[in-house]
Amino acid sequence: MKNFFSNIKGDAFGGITAGIVALPLALAFGVSSGLGPSAGLYGAIFISFFAALFGGTNTQISGPTAPMTAVSMVVIAGIIAANDGSVEKALPYILTVFLLAGLIQIGLGVLGFGKYIKYIPYPVVSGFMTAIGVIIIITQVLPSIGYYPKEDVEFVQQFKPKAEELILENILKEEAGEGILVLEDFKETVKRANDISSDQILKESQTLAAKEASGVTGAVKVFPRAIKNIKFLELILALITIFIIYGFKRITTKIPSALVALVVVSGIAYGFGLDYKSIDEIPTGFPIPVMEIFTEFKFTRITPYIFTAISLALLGAIDSLLTSVVADNMTKTKHQPNKELVGQGIGNSIAAIFGGIPGAGATIRTVVNINAGGKTKLSGMIAGIMLLVIMLGLGPVASKIPAAVLAGILITVGIGVMDYKGLKAIPALPKDLKIGPLKMSSEVIIMLVVLILSTFWDLVYAVGIGLVIASLLFMKKIGDLTAKRSDVKPLKEEAWADESGFPVNLKEEVFIKHIKGPLFFGSTSEFQQLAKQIPKTAKTVVIRLGRMQYMDQSGLYAMEDVLVDLRKQNINVLMVNLLKQPEYMMERIDIIPDLIPREHIFKDFDSCLKWIKLNVKDKV
Repeated sequence: MKNFFSNIKGDAFGGITAGIVALPLALAFGVSSGLGPSAGLYGAIFISFFAALFGGTNTQISGPTAPMTAVSMVVIAGIIAANDGSVEKALPYILTVFLLAGLIQIGLGVLGFGKYIKYIPYPVVSGFMTAIGVIIIITQVLPSIGYYPKEDVEFVQQFKPKAEELILENILKEEAGEGILVLEDFKETVKRANDISSDQILKESQTLAAKEASGVTGAVKVFPRAIKNIKFLELILALITIFIIYGFKRITTKIPSALVALVVVSGIAYGFGLDYKSIDEIPTGFPIPVMEIFTEFKFTRITPYIFTAISLALLGAIDSLLTSVVADNMTKTKHQPNKELVGQGIGNSIAAIFGGIPGAGATIRTVVNINAGGKTKLSGMIAGIMLLVIMLGLGPVASKIPAAVLAGILITVGIGVMDYKGLKAIPALPKDLKIGPLKMSSEVIIMLVVLILSTFWDLVYAVGIGLVIASLLFMKKIGDLTAKRSDVKPLKEEAWADESGFPVNLKEEVFIKHIKGPLFFGSTSEFQQLAKQIPKTAKTVVIRLGRMQYMDQSGLYAMEDVLVDLRKQNINVLMVNLLKQPEYMMERIDIIPDLIPREHIFKDFDSCLKWIKLNVKDKV
């Protein structure tokens, strides 16, 4: 507790500065997610405070981030679509998924998974981060030019037949649930259909129109219509915002340029009474829990999103721990990864209960905090309190912010989040994979697969596929390397130093095999060629295992198959320097002693050579 208040002045200034920096991003991420600016603010307030309080990185500032918001958009859009386009009906289920993601993060921290996050391959992270940038930029093009599909009357009209069809389907489902047989009581169906108003049909049509234009594919699809319906005032506001964000950085970096752009452009637009589209109204008063998460909970409604919740939890973990590493480098400290995951999980869980979108450790906000003097957890907590004060005092004012301004801010976020380091390295990476006549870099393939699938299909599945491809290519490389290093050759071609004195008259009788790496599923096929490569004159095989530190189940059974074949040929097998893990594996399925007697296992080559001299006779 003493250390907690050891830097009050620095922490206060760092927290207040980080909170101010977080404000425009929190609003923008909230609007982008589909739940509105208040959801972004709630997420920033609660995650910042509780992740700092319970986390394992003293200077970390947490809140909604670009990757977490991009995945959240998928969850939100899917659940809203499944609930007839009603955000109000869908909200409890959306927040339940976010709550589940937070609880999973707590579980990961408690179980000690924090130290394993570092094994995520860089090409997967690179492709994902670049895809996040591309998704944000493309999806924000429409609001930046003032085009909203739900407000395009002609476009919405196209979905009227489909809307009427869906409404009728819902009527039939209701009747089926009530036990009404439609063909026997068709009048009831007609009566319910007549009760449907034109406003309900319009609302359903608008929902379908918005769904059609959602995501990267949807935005690209409706872009020609958007250009024809461009609102130049919105475009000018967005462009001025982008210009100020990049231009003001050249003047000074002490004041956040995104905040300057937000205040200046919003002030001009509101002050001159311009006819612009503003963001949704931000509720006044202290945030209250969304109790429908618990009172209306139905597990079957969120089961399709459990994998997404796991992905959100893992993504938040990676995002946060990468930021923790940055903080460590700047402050010369060491974060506690598992404690950090618990803190992030608590923050995300509480944010979900209060209607906030999920988040993670935010690199830019953390750097700002450290540079402004933040050194302890108090700085992150102050940042959250600062955002709460702004919301309570300036909520009505913030509701007047032009939507195009937030779109402009998000476009700069998208540009900034892309992994340019990984993109620049593409030409220089070694072309280590041959596909037909083409030679390509395996790392570039992984990055591009994740990038393309994330952008045009699904972020969660793209990362999963990227991890599978990365794992398979890694295993292939290890298998090739192991096979290359452990080729089966006659003794005279690769004799080790301690084999130089091997009796010349026994060289045709004894075949020596060197295994120079792990025997696992990637190298079993090469090892199984052993029986075929043994000279016909050989009656004894020596397998040197001092460099085989590991054997998996595939390697174990490959070894068993080879030993069985050798026994059928009446060939003695001797093992030299068998290490503990492979020995344990072979004992489990009785290779030792059934196929290899204990007396045929030697600690070193000299003792094996003595046995050979006593027991192997030359042909002469």
